[in-house]
Amino acid sequence: MKKQLYILLSIFALVIFVSTGCNRSSKENTIKIGATPVPHGEILALIKDDLKKENINLEIIEFNDYIKPNIALSDKEIDANFFQHTPYLNDFKSERKLDLEVLCSVHIEPLGVYSQSIKSIKDIKDGSSIALPNGAVNQGRAFLLLEKNGLIKLKENSGLKATEKDIVKNPHNLKFKFLEAAQIPRILPDVDLAVINGNFALASDLNPVKDAIILEDKDSPYVNIVAIRKNKKNKKVYQKLIQYLQSEKVKNFIKEKYNGGVVDAFK
Repeated sequence: MKKQLYILLSIFALVIFVSTGCNRSSKENTIKIGATPVPHGEILALIKDDLKKENINLEIIEFNDYIKPNIALSDKEIDANFFQHTPYLNDFKSERKLDLEVLCSVHIEPLGVYSQSIKSIKDIKDGSSIALPNGAVNQGRAFLLLEKNGLIKLKENSGLKATEKDIVKNPHNLKFKFLEAAQIPRILPDVDLAVINGNFALASDLNPVKDAIILEDKDSPYVNIVAIRKNKKNKKVYQKLIQYLQSEKVKNFIKEKYNGGVVDAFK
């Protein structure tokens, strides 16, 4: 009787051990990644099956704003995120004291100026209203784009954090409206001009190459990246994520799917 009890207890202990080991392995081989739907979520969906073949489960959590993904990553609700460029990450983590870092670069989404009533910057009238992102980095990026195209003049060395206060010349007397980046496409009919991030333009059926009256150059420094918590970069699952995100498959998908509205940023 004692021998049978011993055998049963041993089997039970073995089952618990194997079950626990499998659960641990499953968690270690899962990447829960936060992403905005377009193009980030679409790119991730493309490589999901490839990672599955490597015994890595890629769980994509969609976000529609630029605040929650970094907070969720820092709070360990997700393992990585894919929605932002490096200047935005650096500014955000510095302001909020977050311990995050770049895993890899993937693509560039050129920032563009759009309008439903104006076909060319030559047609911009004095007093025109223009909507800009309200986030510090994207706002500065928008002002730099406007300056590069002669619509405003900024103080020297204003840099990425340029604000309305840094404008020294505004020949068209443009009226600025600052909104959450994701909301700007919705108010396009209500303003003369709108500066829209590439992913939100695509999500609103705007083609940056065809529809923007001003578009960032393809050599823009605002490369979209995957972010993770610090000191996780060398884990095998993240190295595999880099491998498939920076593949020819993704490069070809970006080229064919977005027709210049998104540009790959890896060799």
